[in-house]
This record gives sequence, C-alpha cells and structure tokens, in this order.
Amino acid sequence: MEQKGVQLDQEIISCSICLDLLKDPVTIPCGHSYCMNCIKSHWDGEDEKKIYSCPQCSKAFIPRPVLEKNTMLAVLVEQLKKTGLQAAPADHCYAGPEDVACDFCTGRKLKAVKSCLVCLVSYCEKHLQPHYDVAPLKKHKLVEPSEKLQENICSRHDEVMKMFCRTDQQCICFLCSLEEHKGHDTVSAAAERTERQRELELSRQQIQQRIQDRDKDVELLQQEVETINGSADKAVEDTEKIFTQLIRLMERRRSDVKQQIRSQQETEVSRVKELQEKLEQEITELKRKDAELKLLSHTEDHTQFLHNYPSVSALSEAADSSSIHIRPLRYFEDVTAAVSELRDQLQDVLTQKWTNVSLTVTEVDVLLPQPEPEPKTRTEFLRCSQEITLDPNTAYSRLLLSEGNRKVTVMSNDQSYSDHPDRFTDCWQVLSRESLTGRCYWEVEKRGGGVYVAVAYKNISRAGFSNECVFGYTNKSWALICKRDSFTFWFNRIQTPVSGPPSSRVGVYLDHRAGILSFYSVSETMTLLHRVQTTFTQPLHAGLRFYTSVGATAEFCKLE
Repeated sequence: MEQKGVQLDQEIISCSICLDLLKDPVTIPCGHSYCMNCIKSHWDGEDEKKIYSCPQCSKAFIPRPVLEKNTMLAVLVEQLKKTGLQAAPADHCYAGPEDVACDFCTGRKLKAVKSCLVCLVSYCEKHLQPHYDVAPLKKHKLVEPSEKLQENICSRHDEVMKMFCRTDQQCICFLCSLEEHKGHDTVSAAAERTERQRELELSRQQIQQRIQDRDKDVELLQQEVETINGSADKAVEDTEKIFTQLIRLMERRRSDVKQQIRSQQETEVSRVKELQEKLEQEITELKRKDAELKLLSHTEDHTQFLHNYPSVSALSEAADSSSIHIRPLRYFEDVTAAVSELRDQLQDVLTQKWTNVSLTVTEVDVLLPQPEPEPKTRTEFLRCSQEITLDPNTAYSRLLLSEGNRKVTVMSNDQSYSDHPDRFTDCWQVLSRESLTGRCYWEVEKRGGGVYVAVAYKNISRAGFSNECVFGYTNKSWALICKRDSFTFWFNRIQTPVSGPPSSRVGVYLDHRAGILSFYSVSETMTLLHRVQTTFTQPLHAGLRFYTSVGATAEFCKLE
C-alpha cells in the first residue's frame, strides 16, 4: 500500500509536458500544474493568437495569466527527491507505435525488453525481474520482444501450440494431436525446428559455396578483361607502326583496321562485363538470401520460425559456373601479323588479302555461357525431374491428399482441414508446397475424370469462385485442361485448342529463367502438346484443379 501511494504521488508531481518531476512548479487558473519553463514555452508558441490554453484540459485564458511558483508542490517535490524517488522514465523508454509494449504496465506503457513463450506475455525491465528471481519462472523461455505471441495460441483450444503436424505441415497444440490430427505424423515444435534448422544450414552452405564460386568467376572475368584490353592496345600500337611505313598507300585501310579492332574490343569487353555484372548481382542476391536465412536461423520462437520458413527457405537453381571457359587465344596478335604481311605484299593485300585482316579481328571471341538447350528426349527431361508434393493448407475442402501428399482424390464430403488463409474456399484446386524456379520437369497421372494441370504464382486469389481464383482464368496461372480424349490450354481466360494423342499421363517442363513452359502427352513416347514462351516474374507453384467428379484422382508421379 505504501508503494502504491508513492507511485500516485509521483504521477501527481510529474509535468504532463516534459513527463519529468516538476521543476519550479506553477499552477495555472484551471488548476493544472506544470514546470514554469514548460508552460512558458507552450504559451510563447501561442503569442500570435493572444489566446493561451491549458495543454491538458484546453481551457483558454485571455489575457496571458501571470505565473507564480506553487510553493506547496515545490516542497513536496523536494521531500520526495530526498526519499529516493526517481524521475519518470525518459520519453524514449515508453512504447511507441513501432515497439512492443509491456503487457503489465498500466497507463502509459513502457517498452518490452523480453517476451515469455510460456506466459505469452511481454515484459518491461521492471516487470520482467520475477523471471530472474523466482525459481519456477527462471525455467521459462525468454525471447526478444514479439507482437506475434498470440499466433502461438491454438484458435480452437486456446492452448499453446508446442507440436507440429508433419502430415498437414502446421503447428498444433496437444489437444489438436488427440482430435483432428489424431494418427498424423506429429512431433514437438522443437524437434521439427531442429530438422528444419539442419536444412537451413545446408542451404546456407550451398549459398556460401555458390558465392565463392561466383567470386572466382568474377575474378577470372576481370583478368580476361585486362588481357583483352592489353592485347588490343598492343595490337593497335604495333599496327600503327606498320601503317606509318605505308602511309600513302594504306591510309584508308589503317583506319579500317583500327576501327575494327576497337569495335571488336568493345564488343568482347561488353560481353564479358555483362556476364560479370550478372554474376555480381547474383552474389548480392545470394548474400541477401543468406542474411534472411541467418536471421531466420536465430529466431528463438519455434512457431515463428516455422511460419516464416517456407517463404524464405526456397533456393533458386544455380547457374552452372563450369560453363564459363576462356579460350586460350592470342586475341589481336594475329591482326598484327596480318598487317605485317600487308607491308611485305602491298599490291596483293590491297586487292586480295584485305579480307584476311577483317576476319582475323572478328575471330577474337571469349567463350561465355550459352542458354541451356531444351531437353529433347525423355531421358533428358528426367534429368530435370522435380519431386512435387501438395500443400494441405491450399487444398479445397473436398480434396483428399494421400501418398505423402502427392495424390489427390475428389470426395463427396468435406475433409477435416483447419481454416487457413491459403486455402481455396470454393475452387476445387490445390497448389504444391514447392516453389519452382530454374529448370524442372514433373508428370501427372490422372484417372476417372478431367483435370487441370497448371502452374500459378503464389499470390493467386484463394477466396470465392471469381475468375481471379480459377487456374487459367487469370494472368497469374497457366492451365492445360486434360479430358478423356482432348486437351485445351487456358491463360487469362483465353482458350487455345490443343491437338495431340490422348494419354492418362501429362508431362510438364518449366525453364523459369528462359520463360518456357511446355506440356507433353506421355505414353511410350513424348508428344509436345503446347509450349508457352513468356517472362515469369515470380516463382511458380504446380497446381491441380478438378471437375466435381467424385472418385477422380490425379497424382504427381515418382520419376526415376
């Protein structure tokens, strides 16, 4: 009770302008008290209006009141200072819009310094102290202040979600594991975090290795630029000396050779620098990705780690750095030799040998990476095979996933899926967990009804039955409709008839970087059904959509 009284006294004798203990306290006609300098500064700003107001109650005064020191408050402040009462916290100690506030503070809240994953409460330094002093509380898990603690609570059972369902790929509480997730593959959130952490560390190692490889490539290309420039400069210098001896007869040809050398030099240096710039951009992106993964790996909150893991863990396919080779050419030295021959055989060169000089310049070439050719045989396609699994959080309620989430079956009743913002609410559709970039190939086996074999951006709409949700009816998805004996391609509500042999298996080839999407009828042979050439602006996800044919199935095949 005594401590509460001291706190009340402190609030009474604090200035509402500076939030500190009153200094030279004055009381204005409405009864509110302020530091003399604080209220003077406030009223100085109102001199132009000649109307002076109270900062707390906004009561106006005309003329400006005369300020006199409140001796009673001044004595009270001095007495409380002697008892050890400290000034109110500095303004920067209070929680602002960007800060996590202490859940225990009343009135104006202080910034939280820690959040407790057991209490699911955030604490300022003062209210956190029991977690350091009380033995049972010392066992609680403290993390950096978080505004997302409620995401750790099961919305159905109001329990902390300390488990992870690998079957449905979501965090659950203990009661969930006994009810709707009964029989599923469940582990503790900590165990799943450990496994995902290993995957994350492996991804980081791959990124760091790629950074090292790209650094070596950039260094090699820089050396090549210097070699090209040095060789070109020397060739120009040598040919200039030779052409000086032939000034009358070779004036025009000398200019041509010089121009060709410089032009080819510029072309080759430009090509090398263009690749160098791309590699440096990739290095920058890899470092940014590494920083994201590092930040995620340091997240102490298992649930937040698992929430964020899918969006940052995907690693784009690496360009093959081994395709960068430098030809051991002499570059422009052959040009010098050709010009020397001009000097010795002037007449013949002017009429017959000039072509040799021009061709020698243009043969200077640095072997840079070429786009990988599109696969031609099924063996080549299988080298690009990608294992696809479906995301239960996206599946329409009447689609049953099985076979390790590779197979979909159309059911007559709703399945026991929990609510999720990624779920298609009205379209009989489902998307893959994997985001697809680089070059990849997969096959879909369908039975019992028509199916849309599709790819889509992750941000395709999910709620309702609008065109923005349906595969092939938006500019965010591409779909091949596979019926019993016919195919049709759809994009952005534009229908394209497709001819080809009917088959229960459809192959899909994606080269994300090249903007190529191809669909194949697969039986004993592969027949191209439709090919798209475009520019993909986001990672893609494989998708399936069904007509309402109960019992129809589609399965992503395991490819050897």
